[in-house]
Amino acid sequence: MVKVLLLSGSPRAKGNTAQIMEECARVLQNHGVESEIMSLHGRSIEACTACGACSGTGECTIDDSLNEIIATLRTCQGFIIGAPVYFGTARGDVMNALQRIGMASRSSDRFLSRMVGGPIAVARRGGHTATLQGMLMFYLMNDMIVCGSTYWNMVFGRDPGEIWGDVEGMETIRRFAENVAFLVNRLHSTEEKRDIKY
Repeated sequence: MVKVLLLSGSPRAKGNTAQIMEECARVLQNHGVESEIMSLHGRSIEACTACGACSGTGECTIDDSLNEIIATLRTCQGFIIGAPVYFGTARGDVMNALQRIGMASRSSDRFLSRMVGGPIAVARRGGHTATLQGMLMFYLMNDMIVCGSTYWNMVFGRDPGEIWGDVEGMETIRRFAENVAFLVNRLHSTEEKRDIKY
C-alpha cells in the first residue's frame, strides 16, 4: 500500500495543526492510502549548518531526531506538512526541518523526487499565504509534485478546535488530501509501476 507522511509542525500535541493532520489522515485512509503522523511536539529541530556531511549518506549529523523523520519519509510516496503561522511565517522548527530534509535529499539519492504532497498553513487571522509560499519553495526545489485544492491550503483558528468552525477551510483541506490520495494512487498503481524512462 502507498503511504503518506504527515508532519505536524506545531509544538502543541493536540492543537489545531495536529487536528488537521488527523483529518488528512482520515481522508487518505478512506481513499486507500496509508498514512503516518509525526509531530515536532517535544522535538527541538536545529538549523542546517551546511556542513555537507549528509552528502552521500542522506542522513544529518545533528542528533536531534530529524533522521527519524527522514527514515520514515524514505518509506513514503507522499509528504504533507502542516505549520502554524508565527509572525507571518512558518515556525522556525518547521523551516529548519524542511531545509535539512531537503539538503539530505539533494546531497544523496534525491529521495524526495516526485514525491506528492503540499503544505498547509494554520493561523488565527493572517500570514497564511506568505507561510504557504515559504514552504512551497521546499517542494518546488526538491523535484516534488504539489497538489492543489479548491482554494489555498489555509485554515483559521487559534484555540484548539476552532478550525472546525472554518467550514470552507476544512473542506479545502479535505479536497487537498483527496487529491494527494488520487495522485499517489495513480502514480503508484500496479499497472504504472513499470520502470519508465523519462
